[in-house]
Amino acid sequence: MLQNTGKLAGCTVFITGASRGIGKAIALKAARDGANVVIAAKTADPHPKLPGTIYTAAAEIEAAGGKALPCIVDVRDENQINQAVEQAVKTFGGIDILVNNASAINLTGTLETPMKKVDLMLGINLRGTYLTSKLCIPHLLKSKNPHILNLSPPLNLNPIWFKNHTAYTMAKYGMSMCVLGMAEEFKGSIAVNALWPRTAIQTAAMDMLGGSGIGKQCRKVEIMADAAYAILKKPTSYTGQFVIDEDILKKEGIKDFDVYAVEPGHPLLPDFFLDEQPEDLAKQMEEHGATPAFKSGKASTDSAATGPISDMFNIIRGILNPDIVKTTQGVYKFDLSGEHAGVWYIDLKNDAGSAGSGEPPVKADVVMTLDSADFIKMFGGKLKPTMAFMSGKLKIKGDMGLAIKLEKMMAMMKSKL
Repeated sequence: MLQNTGKLAGCTVFITGASRGIGKAIALKAARDGANVVIAAKTADPHPKLPGTIYTAAAEIEAAGGKALPCIVDVRDENQINQAVEQAVKTFGGIDILVNNASAINLTGTLETPMKKVDLMLGINLRGTYLTSKLCIPHLLKSKNPHILNLSPPLNLNPIWFKNHTAYTMAKYGMSMCVLGMAEEFKGSIAVNALWPRTAIQTAAMDMLGGSGIGKQCRKVEIMADAAYAILKKPTSYTGQFVIDEDILKKEGIKDFDVYAVEPGHPLLPDFFLDEQPEDLAKQMEEHGATPAFKSGKASTDSAATGPISDMFNIIRGILNPDIVKTTQGVYKFDLSGEHAGVWYIDLKNDAGSAGSGEPPVKADVVMTLDSADFIKMFGGKLKPTMAFMSGKLKIKGDMGLAIKLEKMMAMMKSKL
């Protein structure tokens, strides 16, 4: 691993989303140099599923040798960012480094992505990065060696990286466009760079997206922390770079990358937006024990994009309307076995409704478990849910009343077939 040099001693590092994951790892790396770290994140109270709060992160930073200032910050809220910036300047005398790490991800297609998810990703990834940078820059300009580092990918315009999750790609590339523009705008004054991993990194987000078996195909967050450190100790002349973690660490003399692997020697999953294509990533996930579908709602295998179940859902999406949503008010998850096994959902509760492959965008009110052949019969009008349930072909967990309401949609489906 990359050794600390002490070059960040006394520097004040403002990091968004630093209560866990990559953000916290970068904070701890800076703390070992004796840096002051502003933990700008939302999690003040323990999350039921995700580890860490701004206060537990602060304790770790102090234990590592740094000084910590935990601040409750939603990067969509200008007042909260302003208050955190003012607190940082009052406490530490200024800001030397900004790390825009906070990010939201939802890997779903255009029809399956609710606008609240689009707004969330654009609000956090793009607007949050731009806004936090804007508010920190006046203070960064007073620093001796100021840096802005965005955790965002190279701008790869291959359409393959847009077609399956256009909204996420736009939001993430927005962060990268901030690098492109601000690096040129503040050339000679502030170094502005991007950092992206060569391989998947084991974080809570990756565990949720990749499912069981994904961890052993990942590297630890420490590789990103070391790569960030390698960038932040450089002079301001090093700017406008879209850095890959492995590449910069090789230049730093790192030869043994097994130390960063969750399971040394195991094949690693390449990250998005690089040379590997999504279909190749899905195959590698499946070969090495991970689920072949991203759990956020978009299947990652070609089988989910074609076939009778996909055809059914194309029809379902075609009949969705606000009236059905208003009268139903339920989110359904279908756990299918058999020839066309997979997870699908119908959201008849939010916005104008949505349907697609993978986990629903919000918690399901009803989970239906059945064979894919029986699912086709049900939505083809040849098998009623109540009869399927009574015969044992269908298992229902959740609101039975909502399960019965679904028959109205099935009747509409029958007229379309």
